[in-house]
Amino acid sequence: MEINELEKPEYYINRELSLLEFNVRVLAQAKKETVPLLERLNYLCISSSNLDEFFEVRVASVLQMANIDPIAVSSDGLTPHEQLERITVKAHELVEEQYEVLNNILIPKLEEENIRFVRRDKWTDVQKKWLEKYFNVELLPILTPVGLDSAHPFPRILNKSLNFIISLTGKDAFGRNSGRAILQVPRALPRIIQLPAEETDSGTHDFVFLSSIIHAFVNQLFNGMTVKGCHQFRVTRNSDFFVDDDAIDDLLHAVEGELVMRNYGDEVRIEIDDKCPEQTVFFLKERFRLNPERVFLAKGPVNLSRVQEIYSLIDRPDLKFQPFKPYAPSKLGRKKNIFDAIKKQDVLLHHPYESFLPVVEFIRQAAFDPNVLAIKQTLYRAGVDSPIVSALIKAAQAGKEVTVVIELLARFDEKENIGLAAKLQDSAVHVVYGVVGYKTHAKMCLILRKEGKTLRNYVHLGTGNYHPKTARLYTDYGLFSCNKELGEDVRRIFVQLTSLGKVTKLVKLLQSPFTLHSGLLAKIEREIENKTNGKSAKIIIKVNAVVEEQLIQALYRASQAGVEVKLIVRGVCCLRPGVKGVSENIEVRSIIGRFLEHTRVYAFNNADNWEVYGASADLMNRNMFNRVETCFPIENPKLHDRVLSDLDSYLKDNTQSWLLQSDGNYQQVQPKKGEEPYMVQDELLKAFQG
Repeated sequence: MEINELEKPEYYINRELSLLEFNVRVLAQAKKETVPLLERLNYLCISSSNLDEFFEVRVASVLQMANIDPIAVSSDGLTPHEQLERITVKAHELVEEQYEVLNNILIPKLEEENIRFVRRDKWTDVQKKWLEKYFNVELLPILTPVGLDSAHPFPRILNKSLNFIISLTGKDAFGRNSGRAILQVPRALPRIIQLPAEETDSGTHDFVFLSSIIHAFVNQLFNGMTVKGCHQFRVTRNSDFFVDDDAIDDLLHAVEGELVMRNYGDEVRIEIDDKCPEQTVFFLKERFRLNPERVFLAKGPVNLSRVQEIYSLIDRPDLKFQPFKPYAPSKLGRKKNIFDAIKKQDVLLHHPYESFLPVVEFIRQAAFDPNVLAIKQTLYRAGVDSPIVSALIKAAQAGKEVTVVIELLARFDEKENIGLAAKLQDSAVHVVYGVVGYKTHAKMCLILRKEGKTLRNYVHLGTGNYHPKTARLYTDYGLFSCNKELGEDVRRIFVQLTSLGKVTKLVKLLQSPFTLHSGLLAKIEREIENKTNGKSAKIIIKVNAVVEEQLIQALYRASQAGVEVKLIVRGVCCLRPGVKGVSENIEVRSIIGRFLEHTRVYAFNNADNWEVYGASADLMNRNMFNRVETCFPIENPKLHDRVLSDLDSYLKDNTQSWLLQSDGNYQQVQPKKGEEPYMVQDELLKAFQG
């Protein structure tokens, strides 16, 4: 089959629809009886916040394309308008199911556990009195309704803020009344209020939505007038950044300017209380210039993700995942010399099963070690209060040469990264922002240490961010090594990021945007050649997304050659498995469980001489061509075999796995008759807790 034959649209799944399918799988966790109840509520909220970002970024992008080039087609052959039509159907189905799960499954289940959302018509007199006082003391002083008239035009509505449209009769002190007012609720206010214990039944946790309190007492904001209707709504806006690479003199100032505009991008969706009168819905739709398909009627709070607040308010361990303590290898402990341990052999950590503390300790010891001369680090998402940042600051204060490459354009963390840059610069850390037009997404740290007359590079390379909090929630690998060639490769990449010069040849690492794409293609082609020549051939790839067409086509060719291809893809997958004559030898599975699967691993059989790589990159165009990424070999035989064993465990999962079908839908894997349930995340937890 010719290569161009593999470009047929029917061989590809739409990226946006695949992302919506991922959120269907997340929402499915909220319906699982085997998942603790408050965790089920969390999954519902995650599916909702994911959908917010989907509209802010992905739908916004398709809408822009519809305006710029309406006849352009995606790899699956759909025009922007056709994509929007299908997105509309799927997104409305997803939202409908979210409220179904909340109202008809989770709220009744929570009530059985004496956790109640008390509706206005169920308030006792005592509760109503307390809530009215709460309104007058905590809310009334900071709420500012805007009456709509010629002097008070419709206000600018912040992205994803809670708002109310209020219908009024009567006239105010100036004889005015347009019939409508808008109330924007400050973001600082909690969206859920817990009633004091003395105002509830014994043993219950009673909560009231902020929107219910405002509904109940909104008339107090309009003295002498009559409130005829009060309905919540929320607008989602385009939140993607546009920074003109050719017009940037100062990236920091450019990002700061874009941050201001993020709250007021183009409208892409509006959510409205489903009890809102049709003419008011029409008024809002027209005001925001949105087509009917961009209007979502909410059968509950318009921001489901804020329901997540009750998770931290309720001390019910029996309704949450059992706590665990990540395993901390003793050789990397606080009282051990971490450099001596790494010098003996490479060390691989698998988070969150293994502790992230050795990564912090790596930098902390470097800060106080008189033999350490320099530290170089990339930060994509870290947090201003991170112990990593504190260790880097201490190192600079101790006189080390500390250089940090901060990616300012890490989506939705831009503001935090600007603050982080300022904090580091104030502490004499050299801060650079990478390369304009190429996000620095690589996760790497290099420590230069003088040992006698020798200068030795110690490196940490990871598949995930240097963020201690997410390291307890995301699965990732982190490799420590003092391999000379690996250290020199990392040093050369840092020189690329901080200085100017031509591409330098790397010995161990594959790097985007230069060698990773071509390197992966070459390794796939080698598997094809080995299979053709009667040698062993197999490919196992574990990533978050599969989108890039040339790599998909290479995997199709591998399948056609008889190479067994196993893909473990958490989210988006545009590759269509199981197509006769094209992808019959490709299996795609998605693991959805307690932890967010984030490890990126590329494994190639290579005629039974397995090559295993960890990486910061997914199989996406942006990772291959528009980012600085690293793909690092795991060569120590023991560690190499361990990663292959982990991959086998993922492929054995028969409880948390979903298999992608050739029609683009996913089917959850069930244990076969006589087969024991096997949950890979639970098995890995047991292995490290044992």
